[in-house]
Amino acid sequence: MTRLTVAQALVRFLAVQYTERDGMRQRLVSATWGIFGHGNVAGIGQALVEYADDATHAMPYHQGRNEQAMVHAAVGYARQSNRLSAHAVTTSIGPGATNLVTGAALATINHLPVLLLPGDTFATRPADPVLQQLEVPYAGDVSVNDCLRPVSRYFDRITRPEALIPAALAAMRVLADPVETGAVTLALPQDVQAEAYDWPEEFFAERTWTVRRQRPDTGELDAAVRAIRASVRPLIVAGGGVKYSGAEDALRTLAERARIPVASTQAGKGVLPYDHSCDVGGIGHTGTATADALAAASDLVIGVGTRYTDFTTASGTLFPEGVRFVNLNIAGFDAHKLGALPLVADAREGLTALTEALDGHRTDNLSWTFSKDAWQERVDAAYAVRDEDARPTQSQLLGVLDTLVDEDDILINAAGSLPGDLHKLWRPRSSDQYHVEYGYSCMGYEIPAAIGVALAAPGRPVWALVGDGTYLMNPTEIVTAVQEGLPLKVVILQNHGYASIGGLSESVGAERYGTAYRFRAADGSFTGAPLPVDLAANAASLGMRVLTARTVRDLREALAEARTSTVPTCVYVETETADTVSGAPPAQAWWDVPVAETSTRASAVKAREEYDRHVTARRRHL
Repeated sequence: MTRLTVAQALVRFLAVQYTERDGMRQRLVSATWGIFGHGNVAGIGQALVEYADDATHAMPYHQGRNEQAMVHAAVGYARQSNRLSAHAVTTSIGPGATNLVTGAALATINHLPVLLLPGDTFATRPADPVLQQLEVPYAGDVSVNDCLRPVSRYFDRITRPEALIPAALAAMRVLADPVETGAVTLALPQDVQAEAYDWPEEFFAERTWTVRRQRPDTGELDAAVRAIRASVRPLIVAGGGVKYSGAEDALRTLAERARIPVASTQAGKGVLPYDHSCDVGGIGHTGTATADALAAASDLVIGVGTRYTDFTTASGTLFPEGVRFVNLNIAGFDAHKLGALPLVADAREGLTALTEALDGHRTDNLSWTFSKDAWQERVDAAYAVRDEDARPTQSQLLGVLDTLVDEDDILINAAGSLPGDLHKLWRPRSSDQYHVEYGYSCMGYEIPAAIGVALAAPGRPVWALVGDGTYLMNPTEIVTAVQEGLPLKVVILQNHGYASIGGLSESVGAERYGTAYRFRAADGSFTGAPLPVDLAANAASLGMRVLTARTVRDLREALAEARTSTVPTCVYVETETADTVSGAPPAQAWWDVPVAETSTRASAVKAREEYDRHVTARRRHL
């Protein structure tokens, strides 16, 4: 027996947990993020200090500035680590704990592992209420941490020391399981964290959690092969599961041998390099004309590692009547979507089995070649620069960046109009270059996620592309990047408001109401002059080196300089509106955002007429 506090026991336990896949072994929880308050400083905080100099049980620590941002950083790390390694996040009770909720939802929706360790109120209730405690008149055992239950894949409150043993083991099982993984929460009452207990030595033995590569069921495989052989116009839709499985080579082999085009979701973009003959780009509302035309004409869709969100299916309007689906997914829940023939398996194992079972089968469909070339011409047009001394558009910024990067660069984005432009236009050189979080599309994700990615991929150029709206949501982790000496490249695009939602607002009859960052006009609307907010000065005040680009020429020089910089560097640019020069192609497929059914305003009436026209194309694939 070893006598330790609960917090000390947890830190010591976490230090000897490993995952293993394909013979590669790594720590399951490789670091802890934390902001300390009265709810965790004497527990987890003391435990981290206790083992700081212990070579076996030390837990690397990162100091965050915002609890939500710490989760985003942990998620970025987990994604770049292909879900094989994760970070923990510790907070105090009260607001520190509730700030975790958004990050937890993002992690769970994207199936990315993160361990949350929020402090909790006293289990023994010596004083009631304590500072920051939520009082619930009808339930004495509820705290604010219960907000984390619906956004966690596993939740437990450790009200007795011995309860940590089964809870910690269950937490590791969920973190390491590719089907179940997401946010895992162990709520830790502040008195229990500091309570001592005699722990069995077996609790601290090294454990290796094998990340399974489930093979497909023979019957499901046979049904999938028959469907593929019978199809004339098959299309593969590749999602993030391809990347997390490391199945890129297996996908390439199947696509080449069976001659099937591959379209990608936001999470799957990059599974094939953009210049591969079978790659047809992004699919759905923000997809390419090539991919969406193939989807509309397909008779079989082979989904691999995708959840089929509404952006992918164009809200149920993209795929034709009578199309069949074969869904290869590690999770049965996703494999059965859209009335599909399920193929429940690891993506790499399933793709390899399909390739072998098809035994040389090839389709005669090569219709996408010309269309793909035509789309690349549209990309070239969006990237084209007519005047080096003019203010750049957002697409031209992507075009300039496109000329500078190679397969080592990693681009991170999550919200605004950039995800759509990137999905349609970006030309990924490697499978992990494109990092757009679009499961939750959370503003404020980019900068902290870039920190997590940089920790997982040291030495590689990491770019956080942020609009002014998302920057203002969560710039504080710039301080962390400066403190850690991480040479992030943060590109701030200033367009004075929520430009993406402004465009959507206009299209649904809401007339861009409340979407501009401007002074109030005499009539009370936000239509005055742009606000005199200096985001470049703000970034500099947080410790970043800042390069300001006023023209395309400036931008070209600033991005090149930032790429080679060895310190955190910001490139600030005010972008031109796309309708005055080049811009990204419009949406190639619909997205359902309900429009007011009745209105006295002409804009809303017109928008509803357009909405009703699109709704008639929606299909349920049963």
